[in-house]
Amino acid sequence: MVILYVFLVLSGLCLLVALRRKRFGVLAVPFVAIALYIVAEIILVPAPFIDTVKFIFSLQ
Repeated sequence: MVILYVFLVLSGLCLLVALRRKRFGVLAVPFVAIALYIVAEIILVPAPFIDTVKFIFSLQ
């Protein structure tokens, strides 16, 4: 649950920075952070990386 609040705060901060400084590239930061978090969680699975990715995409 803590990670949800971290991503919400990160998104809010990026939104404020983007609106105040007119730098809208900052809005990509939360998406990159979530993607890195997902990759890190996949790496933490004790099975080999490729097998884990195949298993995730074979779920229906």
